[in-house]
Amino acid sequence: MRRPSGRSTALTIIGPLLILAACSRLPGGTTAPITADEAVQLVLGQQDRFAGIESRDPNLIGQSSWYEVVEAGTGWEVVVRIGWGDCPAGCISEHRWIYAVSGEGSVTLLRDEGDELLGPTGVRGSVSAGPTCPVVTDPPDPDCADRPVVGAVLVITDPDDVEIARVTSGANGEFSVDLPSGAYRLVPQPVDGLMGTAAPIEFGVEAESPPTELLVSYDTGIR
Repeated sequence: MRRPSGRSTALTIIGPLLILAACSRLPGGTTAPITADEAVQLVLGQQDRFAGIESRDPNLIGQSSWYEVVEAGTGWEVVVRIGWGDCPAGCISEHRWIYAVSGEGSVTLLRDEGDELLGPTGVRGSVSAGPTCPVVTDPPDPDCADRPVVGAVLVITDPDDVEIARVTSGANGEFSVDLPSGAYRLVPQPVDGLMGTAAPIEFGVEAESPPTELLVSYDTGIR
């Protein structure tokens, strides 16, 4: 029997390896078509307003924002939906984005549709301190109304107590912070001259909805 030359043996071994490498190597450094989860992360990274949006849960009442992903050919189609306005009853308004994600990870916006977007949202409110008189009357005395607190530091954290932002109340005790949709906790810091510290407040932000309104109350210690 004729033995193959060393050259033909090398080609026999190397040839399939080259084919295998060519088939497994895709743009972006991946070695296989991207998964549904990877496609979703690529889409959610397209716009800052998509931060914090979670998968659609048909059993969750009032879910204002969600995404859905379905297989489409060799890739995926991802729909992102943001709703606002009385969402526990189904949302009065909504906007949707439909993206195509190829198996190699390229993202294409096919179309977006729905109501006009309202822009950035977050939280705003005012900080006050009371009482300002030793005796509370009924009806209340306008001269004894709670006073605005200037310079109160308010720390905003996520549910894991990681600081997201901090803001200082202005001349009228007012504050405002832009935030993506999600759950948060506002933690007031001690203020010189006031008794104790205002209680933390749990709150949520819905994308494209008006800012969440909060009232932060400190105790003056006047009795």
